[in-house]
Amino acid sequence: MSDVPQLTALDKLNDMYYIYCRGDFMATLSVRLSEETYKRLGKLSEKTRRTKTSFIKEMIEESLSDYEDAYTALDRLNEKNAKYLTTEEMEKELGL
Repeated sequence: MSDVPQLTALDKLNDMYYIYCRGDFMATLSVRLSEETYKRLGKLSEKTRRTKTSFIKEMIEESLSDYEDAYTALDRLNEKNAKYLTTEEMEKELGL
């Protein structure tokens, strides 16, 4: 049995191809990189014998939650009824 997933369907919606493999959903995304970034990624790929795609996927997965957290925090800071505490007030509230 091959480790390569079997393609079960290929759909195109809004210029993006969606690939369905063994019940898993995977989307294809095009990314434009500067020539310098592309060359650096290529050198790293050759050096480590990993694909450029694997690096890009890993970088996105590792940083996505950080961006989500940052924007959630920003949304909370911009709430009209947000309550702000000084360090001293927070320590007192936490019993520190």
